[in-house]
Amino acid sequence: MLDTSPTRRPLSALRNALKSDAGGGLVLMASAVLALIVANSPLAPGYFALLKAYIGGLSVLHWVNDGLMAVFFLLVGLEIKREVLDGRLRTWPDRILPGVAALGGMVVPALIYVLVNRSSPETLRGWAIPTATDIAFALGVLALLGSRVPVSLKVFLTALAIIDDLGAVLVIAVFYTADLSLPMLAGAALTVAILSGLNRAGVTRLTPYLVLGAVLWFLVLKSGIHATIAGVLLALTIPLRTSPARPDDPASPLHRLEHAIHPWSAYLVLPIFGFANAGVALGGMSLRMLLDPVTLGVALGLFAGKQIGVFGAVFAAVKLGLAQRPAHAGWWQIYGLSLVCGVGFTMSLFIGLLAFADNPDLETETKIGVLVGSVICMIAGALVLMFAPRPVRETRPAP
Repeated sequence: MLDTSPTRRPLSALRNALKSDAGGGLVLMASAVLALIVANSPLAPGYFALLKAYIGGLSVLHWVNDGLMAVFFLLVGLEIKREVLDGRLRTWPDRILPGVAALGGMVVPALIYVLVNRSSPETLRGWAIPTATDIAFALGVLALLGSRVPVSLKVFLTALAIIDDLGAVLVIAVFYTADLSLPMLAGAALTVAILSGLNRAGVTRLTPYLVLGAVLWFLVLKSGIHATIAGVLLALTIPLRTSPARPDDPASPLHRLEHAIHPWSAYLVLPIFGFANAGVALGGMSLRMLLDPVTLGVALGLFAGKQIGVFGAVFAAVKLGLAQRPAHAGWWQIYGLSLVCGVGFTMSLFIGLLAFADNPDLETETKIGVLVGSVICMIAGALVLMFAPRPVRETRPAP
Protein backbone atom coordinates (compact mmCIF):
# COMPACT_ATOMS: atom_id res chain seq x y z
CA MET A 1 0.00 0.00 0.00
CA LEU A 2 1.35 3.40 -0.99
CA ASP A 3 2.00 5.97 1.72
CA THR A 4 0.26 9.18 0.69
CA SER A 5 0.75 11.02 3.96
CA PRO A 6 1.67 14.72 3.58
CA THR A 7 4.96 14.26 5.45
CA ARG A 8 6.31 12.52 2.34
CA ARG A 9 5.58 15.42 0.04
CA PRO A 10 8.32 17.93 0.92
CA LEU A 11 11.10 15.44 0.17
CA SER A 12 9.38 14.36 -3.03
CA ALA A 13 8.87 17.96 -4.15
CA LEU A 14 12.46 18.79 -3.28
CA ARG A 15 13.78 15.89 -5.33
CA ASN A 16 11.60 16.95 -8.26
CA ALA A 17 13.00 20.48 -8.02
CA LEU A 18 16.56 19.18 -7.92
CA LYS A 19 15.95 17.05 -10.99
CA SER A 20 14.42 20.03 -12.81
CA ASP A 21 17.36 22.29 -11.97
CA ALA A 22 19.80 19.56 -12.97
CA GLY A 23 18.09 19.09 -16.33
CA GLY A 24 18.12 22.84 -16.88
CA GLY A 25 21.83 22.87 -16.07
CA LEU A 26 22.52 20.32 -18.78
CA VAL A 27 20.56 22.40 -21.30
CA LEU A 28 22.48 25.49 -20.18
CA MET A 29 25.77 23.65 -20.75
CA ALA A 30 24.65 22.74 -24.26
CA SER A 31 23.66 26.34 -25.05
CA ALA A 32 27.07 27.64 -23.90
CA VAL A 33 28.90 25.08 -26.05
CA LEU A 34 26.69 25.96 -29.02
CA ALA A 35 27.44 29.67 -28.54
CA LEU A 36 31.19 28.97 -28.61
CA ILE A 37 30.81 26.88 -31.75
CA VAL A 38 28.74 29.51 -33.55
CA ALA A 39 31.03 32.37 -32.48
CA ASN A 40 33.98 30.54 -34.05
CA SER A 41 32.27 29.44 -37.26
CA PRO A 42 31.24 31.15 -40.52
CA LEU A 43 27.99 32.04 -38.72
CA ALA A 44 29.85 34.37 -36.33
CA PRO A 45 29.15 37.66 -38.20
CA GLY A 46 25.41 36.95 -38.23
CA TYR A 47 25.49 35.86 -34.56
CA PHE A 48 27.13 39.08 -33.33
CA ALA A 49 25.05 41.25 -35.68
CA LEU A 50 21.84 39.73 -34.33
CA LEU A 51 22.83 40.49 -30.74
CA LYS A 52 23.50 44.14 -31.67
CA ALA A 53 20.27 44.59 -33.64
CA TYR A 54 17.79 47.03 -32.07
CA ILE A 55 14.14 46.25 -31.38
CA GLY A 56 11.90 48.79 -29.63
CA GLY A 57 14.78 50.98 -28.50
CA LEU A 58 16.89 48.17 -27.02
CA SER A 59 19.37 45.78 -28.61
CA VAL A 60 18.55 42.07 -28.69
CA LEU A 61 21.33 41.47 -26.14
CA HIS A 62 19.83 44.21 -23.95
CA TRP A 63 16.39 42.58 -24.13
CA VAL A 64 17.92 39.26 -23.10
CA ASN A 65 19.99 40.62 -20.21
CA ASP A 66 17.50 43.18 -18.88
CA GLY A 67 14.18 41.70 -19.98
CA LEU A 68 14.33 37.91 -20.04
CA MET A 69 16.69 37.78 -17.08
CA ALA A 70 14.10 39.66 -15.01
CA VAL A 71 12.10 36.42 -15.13
CA PHE A 72 15.10 34.53 -13.75
CA PHE A 73 15.52 37.09 -10.96
CA LEU A 74 11.79 36.85 -10.21
CA LEU A 75 12.28 33.11 -9.71
CA VAL A 76 15.36 33.76 -7.54
CA GLY A 77 13.32 36.12 -5.37
CA LEU A 78 10.46 33.64 -5.05
CA GLU A 79 12.88 30.86 -4.04
CA ILE A 80 14.59 33.09 -1.47
CA LYS A 81 11.28 34.13 0.09
CA ARG A 82 9.91 30.57 0.15
CA GLU A 83 13.04 29.02 1.63
CA VAL A 84 13.44 31.71 4.31
CA LEU A 85 9.78 31.75 5.41
CA ASP A 86 8.66 28.21 4.71
CA GLY A 87 11.55 26.04 3.63
CA ARG A 88 15.04 24.82 4.37
CA LEU A 89 16.20 28.23 5.66
CA ARG A 90 13.26 29.05 7.94
CA THR A 91 15.22 28.68 11.21
CA TRP A 92 18.62 30.01 12.21
CA PRO A 93 20.12 26.53 12.77
CA ASP A 94 19.09 25.68 9.18
CA ARG A 95 20.82 28.80 7.88
CA ILE A 96 24.15 28.53 9.68
CA LEU A 97 26.04 26.00 7.54
CA PRO A 98 24.90 27.15 4.07
CA GLY A 99 25.14 30.75 5.27
CA VAL A 100 28.77 30.59 6.38
CA ALA A 101 29.63 28.50 3.30
CA ALA A 102 28.04 31.09 0.99
CA LEU A 103 29.80 33.92 2.83
CA GLY A 104 33.18 32.21 2.59
CA GLY A 105 32.50 31.40 -1.05
CA MET A 106 31.91 35.08 -1.79
CA VAL A 107 34.58 36.77 0.31
CA VAL A 108 37.62 34.65 -0.62
CA PRO A 109 37.09 34.78 -4.44
CA ALA A 110 36.59 38.54 -4.23
CA LEU A 111 39.83 38.92 -2.24
CA ILE A 112 41.75 36.82 -4.78
CA TYR A 113 40.41 38.92 -7.65
CA VAL A 114 41.33 42.14 -5.85
CA LEU A 115 44.81 40.81 -5.13
CA VAL A 116 45.40 40.02 -8.80
CA ASN A 117 43.97 43.37 -9.97
CA ARG A 118 45.22 45.58 -7.13
CA SER A 119 47.31 47.76 -9.45
CA SER A 120 44.50 48.42 -11.95
CA PRO A 121 41.65 50.66 -10.70
CA GLU A 122 39.74 50.10 -13.95
CA THR A 123 39.57 46.32 -13.58
CA LEU A 124 38.96 46.36 -9.81
CA ARG A 125 35.33 47.09 -10.63
CA GLY A 126 34.94 43.42 -11.49
CA TRP A 127 35.69 42.18 -7.96
CA ALA A 128 32.25 40.56 -7.60
CA ILE A 129 32.44 38.46 -10.79
CA PRO A 130 33.91 35.29 -9.19
CA THR A 131 31.68 35.45 -6.09
CA ALA A 132 28.67 33.76 -7.70
CA THR A 133 27.70 30.09 -7.93
CA ASP A 134 25.53 28.85 -10.80
CA ILE A 135 22.97 26.51 -9.21
CA ALA A 136 21.72 25.10 -12.53
CA PHE A 137 25.21 24.28 -13.79
CA ALA A 138 26.31 22.90 -10.41
CA LEU A 139 23.28 20.63 -10.06
CA GLY A 140 23.79 19.54 -13.65
CA VAL A 141 27.27 18.32 -12.69
CA LEU A 142 25.88 16.47 -9.67
CA ALA A 143 23.15 14.92 -11.81
CA LEU A 144 25.78 13.32 -14.02
CA LEU A 145 27.25 11.60 -10.95
CA GLY A 146 23.95 10.05 -9.86
CA SER A 147 23.92 8.20 -6.54
CA ARG A 148 27.58 8.99 -5.84
CA VAL A 149 26.34 12.28 -4.40
CA PRO A 150 23.95 11.98 -1.40
CA VAL A 151 20.68 13.89 -1.59
CA SER A 152 21.66 15.82 1.57
CA LEU A 153 24.63 17.31 -0.30
CA LYS A 154 22.39 18.43 -3.17
CA VAL A 155 20.02 20.04 -0.66
CA PHE A 156 22.97 21.77 0.99
CA LEU A 157 24.17 23.06 -2.40
CA THR A 158 20.70 24.38 -3.18
CA ALA A 159 20.47 26.26 0.14
CA LEU A 160 24.01 27.61 -0.29
CA ALA A 161 23.25 28.81 -3.83
CA ILE A 162 20.04 30.54 -2.72
CA ILE A 163 21.94 32.52 -0.07
CA ASP A 164 24.66 33.16 -2.65
CA ASP A 165 22.02 34.50 -5.06
CA LEU A 166 20.72 36.82 -2.34
CA GLY A 167 24.25 38.15 -1.87
CA ALA A 168 24.62 38.64 -5.64
CA VAL A 169 21.33 40.55 -5.81
CA LEU A 170 22.48 42.88 -3.03
CA VAL A 171 25.85 43.38 -4.72
CA ILE A 172 24.19 44.27 -8.03
CA ALA A 173 21.75 46.68 -6.35
CA VAL A 174 24.44 48.46 -4.29
CA PHE A 175 27.59 48.40 -6.41
CA TYR A 176 26.41 48.25 -10.03
CA THR A 177 23.85 51.02 -10.11
CA ALA A 178 24.16 53.84 -12.66
CA ASP A 179 23.13 57.48 -12.20
CA LEU A 180 19.74 57.49 -10.52
CA SER A 181 16.59 59.12 -11.87
CA LEU A 182 14.67 60.26 -8.81
CA PRO A 183 11.26 60.53 -10.55
CA MET A 184 11.52 56.99 -11.90
CA LEU A 185 12.83 55.74 -8.57
CA ALA A 186 9.88 57.37 -6.80
CA GLY A 187 7.50 55.73 -9.28
CA ALA A 188 9.11 52.35 -8.64
CA ALA A 189 8.80 52.85 -4.87
CA LEU A 190 5.12 53.77 -5.24
CA THR A 191 4.53 50.65 -7.35
CA VAL A 192 6.17 48.45 -4.73
CA ALA A 193 3.99 50.09 -2.09
CA ILE A 194 0.87 49.29 -4.12
CA LEU A 195 2.03 45.69 -4.57
CA SER A 196 2.62 45.40 -0.83
CA GLY A 197 -0.85 46.84 -0.25
CA LEU A 198 -2.38 44.16 -2.44
CA ASN A 199 -0.56 41.55 -0.37
CA ARG A 200 -1.80 43.02 2.92
CA ALA A 201 -5.34 43.27 1.54
CA GLY A 202 -5.33 39.53 0.92
CA VAL A 203 -5.41 39.67 -2.88
CA THR A 204 -4.40 36.22 -4.12
CA ARG A 205 -5.01 36.56 -7.87
CA LEU A 206 -1.68 36.78 -9.67
CA THR A 207 -2.83 38.97 -12.58
CA PRO A 208 -2.72 42.33 -10.69
CA TYR A 209 0.76 41.52 -9.37
CA LEU A 210 2.09 40.61 -12.82
CA VAL A 211 0.60 43.69 -14.50
CA LEU A 212 2.08 45.98 -11.85
CA GLY A 213 5.30 43.96 -12.07
CA ALA A 214 5.62 44.91 -15.74
CA VAL A 215 5.16 48.57 -14.78
CA LEU A 216 7.75 48.15 -12.04
CA TRP A 217 10.24 46.63 -14.51
CA PHE A 218 9.93 49.66 -16.82
CA LEU A 219 10.34 52.15 -13.97
CA VAL A 220 13.35 50.34 -12.54
CA LEU A 221 14.90 50.11 -16.04
CA LYS A 222 14.65 53.88 -16.37
CA SER A 223 15.66 54.62 -12.76
CA GLY A 224 19.34 53.66 -13.08
CA ILE A 225 19.04 50.51 -10.97
CA HIS A 226 19.46 47.37 -13.05
CA ALA A 227 16.08 46.26 -14.38
CA THR A 228 16.39 42.69 -13.13
CA ILE A 229 16.11 43.94 -9.53
CA ALA A 230 12.44 44.55 -10.36
CA GLY A 231 11.97 40.79 -10.54
CA VAL A 232 13.26 40.36 -6.98
CA LEU A 233 11.16 43.26 -5.65
CA LEU A 234 8.04 41.80 -7.27
CA ALA A 235 8.79 38.37 -5.79
CA LEU A 236 8.97 39.77 -2.27
CA THR A 237 5.40 41.10 -2.57
CA ILE A 238 3.81 37.86 -3.85
CA PRO A 239 1.67 36.32 -1.05
CA LEU A 240 2.96 33.12 0.49
CA ARG A 241 0.70 30.76 2.36
CA THR A 242 3.01 28.89 4.71
CA SER A 243 2.36 25.16 4.56
CA PRO A 244 5.46 23.06 5.31
CA ALA A 245 3.62 19.83 4.54
CA ARG A 246 2.32 21.10 1.17
CA PRO A 247 5.21 22.54 -0.86
CA ASP A 248 3.04 22.92 -3.98
CA ASP A 249 -0.01 24.25 -2.16
CA PRO A 250 -2.43 25.45 -4.89
CA ALA A 251 -3.85 28.01 -2.46
CA SER A 252 -0.47 29.77 -2.18
CA PRO A 253 0.09 32.40 -4.94
CA LEU A 254 3.87 32.19 -4.52
CA HIS A 255 3.89 28.42 -4.98
CA ARG A 256 1.68 28.72 -8.06
CA LEU A 257 3.83 31.38 -9.68
CA GLU A 258 7.09 29.64 -8.87
CA HIS A 259 5.80 26.37 -10.27
CA ALA A 260 4.56 28.12 -13.44
CA ILE A 261 7.73 30.03 -14.34
CA HIS A 262 10.38 27.53 -13.20
CA PRO A 263 10.37 25.46 -16.44
CA TRP A 264 10.44 28.64 -18.56
CA SER A 265 13.42 29.96 -16.61
CA ALA A 266 15.35 26.67 -16.65
CA TYR A 267 14.68 25.62 -20.23
CA LEU A 268 14.24 28.92 -22.09
CA VAL A 269 15.48 32.03 -20.27
CA LEU A 270 18.82 30.69 -19.02
CA PRO A 271 19.71 28.81 -22.24
CA ILE A 272 18.97 31.96 -24.29
CA PHE A 273 21.11 33.98 -21.88
CA GLY A 274 23.90 31.44 -22.13
CA PHE A 275 23.74 31.38 -25.93
CA ALA A 276 23.72 35.19 -26.13
CA ASN A 277 26.59 35.75 -23.69
CA ALA A 278 28.94 32.76 -23.90
CA GLY A 279 29.96 33.33 -27.51
CA VAL A 280 33.64 34.30 -27.57
CA ALA A 281 35.72 34.44 -30.73
CA LEU A 282 38.80 32.40 -29.88
CA GLY A 283 40.75 33.19 -33.03
CA GLY A 284 44.08 34.84 -32.25
CA MET A 285 43.97 33.87 -28.60
CA SER A 286 47.19 32.81 -26.88
CA LEU A 287 48.09 31.31 -23.51
CA ARG A 288 49.50 34.70 -22.56
CA MET A 289 45.98 36.16 -22.72
CA LEU A 290 45.01 33.87 -19.85
CA LEU A 291 47.37 35.91 -17.68
CA ASP A 292 45.50 39.16 -18.28
CA PRO A 293 44.44 40.53 -14.85
CA VAL A 294 40.69 40.15 -15.36
CA THR A 295 40.90 36.67 -16.89
CA LEU A 296 43.35 35.45 -14.26
CA GLY A 297 41.50 37.10 -11.38
CA VAL A 298 38.15 35.59 -12.39
CA ALA A 299 39.53 32.11 -13.12
CA LEU A 300 41.59 31.96 -9.90
CA GLY A 301 38.72 33.42 -7.90
CA LEU A 302 36.35 30.71 -9.10
CA PHE A 303 38.78 27.80 -8.87
CA ALA A 304 40.93 28.62 -5.83
CA GLY A 305 38.67 31.10 -4.05
CA LYS A 306 35.49 29.02 -4.04
CA GLN A 307 37.09 25.82 -2.80
CA ILE A 308 39.06 27.64 -0.08
CA GLY A 309 36.11 29.80 0.96
CA VAL A 310 33.35 27.18 0.93
CA PHE A 311 35.31 24.21 2.28
CA GLY A 312 37.17 26.34 4.85
CA ALA A 313 33.93 27.86 6.14
CA VAL A 314 32.19 24.47 6.40
CA PHE A 315 35.19 22.85 8.10
CA ALA A 316 35.46 25.69 10.63
CA ALA A 317 31.70 25.72 11.36
CA VAL A 318 31.63 21.96 11.98
CA LYS A 319 34.81 21.87 14.08
CA LEU A 320 33.61 24.80 16.19
CA GLY A 321 30.32 23.01 16.84
CA LEU A 322 28.20 25.62 15.08
CA ALA A 323 26.68 23.12 12.65
CA GLN A 324 26.76 19.50 11.55
CA ARG A 325 27.99 18.05 8.29
CA PRO A 326 25.27 17.15 5.74
CA ALA A 327 24.03 13.63 6.45
CA HIS A 328 25.94 10.76 4.81
CA ALA A 329 28.52 13.16 3.35
CA GLY A 330 32.25 12.79 4.01
CA TRP A 331 34.88 15.50 3.96
CA TRP A 332 36.11 14.49 0.49
CA GLN A 333 32.58 14.82 -0.85
CA ILE A 334 32.22 18.25 0.74
CA TYR A 335 35.54 19.25 -0.82
CA GLY A 336 34.31 18.06 -4.21
CA LEU A 337 31.14 20.08 -3.75
CA SER A 338 33.25 23.14 -2.86
CA LEU A 339 35.01 22.77 -6.21
CA VAL A 340 31.67 22.50 -8.03
CA CYS A 341 30.62 25.77 -6.34
CA GLY A 342 33.27 27.42 -8.53
CA VAL A 343 30.99 27.00 -11.53
CA GLY A 344 29.82 30.60 -11.70
CA PHE A 345 28.54 30.78 -15.25
CA THR A 346 25.20 32.64 -15.32
CA MET A 347 25.54 35.14 -12.48
CA SER A 348 29.29 35.66 -13.02
CA LEU A 349 28.75 36.55 -16.68
CA PHE A 350 25.86 38.78 -15.69
CA ILE A 351 27.90 40.72 -13.13
CA GLY A 352 30.79 40.97 -15.61
CA LEU A 353 28.50 42.58 -18.17
CA LEU A 354 27.46 45.15 -15.57
CA ALA A 355 31.01 45.80 -14.38
CA PHE A 356 32.49 46.37 -17.84
CA ALA A 357 29.48 47.48 -19.86
CA ASP A 358 31.52 50.10 -21.76
CA ASN A 359 34.63 48.02 -22.36
CA PRO A 360 34.23 45.12 -24.84
CA ASP A 361 37.82 43.96 -24.32
CA LEU A 362 37.31 43.53 -20.57
CA GLU A 363 33.96 41.84 -21.25
CA THR A 364 35.80 39.31 -23.43
CA GLU A 365 38.43 38.75 -20.72
CA THR A 366 35.61 38.22 -18.23
CA LYS A 367 33.92 35.62 -20.44
CA ILE A 368 37.19 33.74 -20.94
CA GLY A 369 37.93 33.80 -17.21
CA VAL A 370 34.43 32.58 -16.35
CA LEU A 371 34.53 29.81 -18.93
CA VAL A 372 38.04 28.63 -18.00
CA GLY A 373 37.41 28.77 -14.24
CA SER A 374 34.00 27.11 -14.50
CA VAL A 375 35.20 24.28 -16.75
CA ILE A 376 38.17 23.52 -14.48
CA CYS A 377 35.88 23.51 -11.45
CA MET A 378 33.38 21.21 -13.19
CA ILE A 379 36.05 18.70 -14.16
CA ALA A 380 37.96 18.81 -10.87
CA GLY A 381 34.79 18.70 -8.74
CA ALA A 382 33.33 15.81 -10.74
CA LEU A 383 36.56 13.81 -10.44
CA VAL A 384 36.80 14.34 -6.67
CA LEU A 385 33.14 13.39 -6.16
CA MET A 386 33.47 10.40 -8.46
CA PHE A 387 36.39 8.90 -6.53
CA ALA A 388 35.62 10.23 -3.05
CA PRO A 389 35.24 7.43 -0.50
CA ARG A 390 31.73 7.19 0.87
CA PRO A 391 31.54 7.61 4.65
CA VAL A 392 30.85 4.47 6.61
CA ARG A 393 27.52 4.68 8.40
CA GLU A 394 27.79 3.94 12.07
CA THR A 395 25.73 0.93 13.19
CA ARG A 396 24.86 -0.02 16.71
CA PRO A 397 25.74 -3.52 17.84
CA ALA A 398 22.81 -5.84 18.32
CA PRO A 399 21.77 -6.24 21.96
